[in-house]
Amino acid sequence: MNFTLKQLEYFRALATLGNFGRAAEASNISQPALSVQIRTLEETLGGRLIERQSRASVLTPLGREVLTRAEDILRGAKLLEATAREQVGLAGTLNLGLIPTVAPYLLPGVLAALRAQDISLRVEVREAQTDQLLADLRAGALDAAVMAVPSGETGLAEVPLFEDRFLLAGSADRMAGADVARPTDLARTPLMLLEDGHCLTDQALEVCQRDRTQAGIHTGASSLATLSRLVEAGFGMTLMPEIAAKTELDAAPGLRLHRFGAPEPARQIGLVRRAGTPGSGWAAQLAETLKEVGEGLTGELRARY
Repeated sequence: MNFTLKQLEYFRALATLGNFGRAAEASNISQPALSVQIRTLEETLGGRLIERQSRASVLTPLGREVLTRAEDILRGAKLLEATAREQVGLAGTLNLGLIPTVAPYLLPGVLAALRAQDISLRVEVREAQTDQLLADLRAGALDAAVMAVPSGETGLAEVPLFEDRFLLAGSADRMAGADVARPTDLARTPLMLLEDGHCLTDQALEVCQRDRTQAGIHTGASSLATLSRLVEAGFGMTLMPEIAAKTELDAAPGLRLHRFGAPEPARQIGLVRRAGTPGSGWAAQLAETLKEVGEGLTGELRARY
C-alpha cells in the first residue's frame, strides 16, 4: 500500500472545506489535479472516501475513519520534521508564530533582516493568540513563537527580547481633560480593549486594576487597528503598546498619546521554543534579529514621546 503525505494533506483539506474548488485553492493546485490525487488515494485504500455531491463533498464512513488516522499521521510527520530540524537547523524553512498585537508591527523589519541574512530561507508565518501558538509549538507545527513572556508553560524555553511599554491613547478631547499619572487613575474612565483571548487585554486590566465585568470596560475589537479607530472617535481610552504606536498614529492621526509616570507599565516580549530545541544556531540568530528590530521600534517611539 503506497500513499503519500501530500495525498493525505489534500484529503484533509477537502474534508475540512467540503468543496473541491476551495480545497484545490487552499492546497495551491488545480481542481483536476486534486481530483486525481483523491481518486488515487481512494484506489490505494480500496474504497470511496468522499461522496461527490453537486454543492458539497461529504465523507463516507471510511472517509471519516481515514481522516482520523490521517490527522495522526500528519501530526507525527510534523513532529518528526521538527525533531530533525532541532538537530540540524532550519533546512530552508522557518515556521514562526506571532501574537496579533506584535505581528503586523515587527514582521516587516524582521522578514527583511532574515532575507538579507539568508535569501534561501523560507519563512512560514502563523498569526494567532497565545494559547493557539503554544499548542502549535507543542505539536511541532511551529519552530518558535513571539509572544509576551513568561508564558507560564512547562517544557518550553523562553528568551526575553525587548520591553514593550504601554502608553495611554485617546482622542484629543478626552486627553485634554485627563490627569493620569498611573494606570490605576483610569478607574472611572471608559476603557476600550481587544476581545477576550488577547493577552494584551488581560495585561491592560491587570495594570489598571480593573475587572472585565465592571462598567466602562468594552472588550470587542479584534485588532489594534480597529481599537485605534474607536479610540480616535472618542469612544474611550486604551493602552497602546509602543511597538504598535507609530503605525496606529499614522493611520489614525486624531489619536493622542500620553506616557505614564515611572515605573511605566510594560510587557516583556520574548521568543519561545521547545526546551529540546538547541538555543544556539538558528534560534540564537532569530532571537538577535527580533531583538534588534523590536528595540529599534520601541526606541524610535521613546525618542518621539
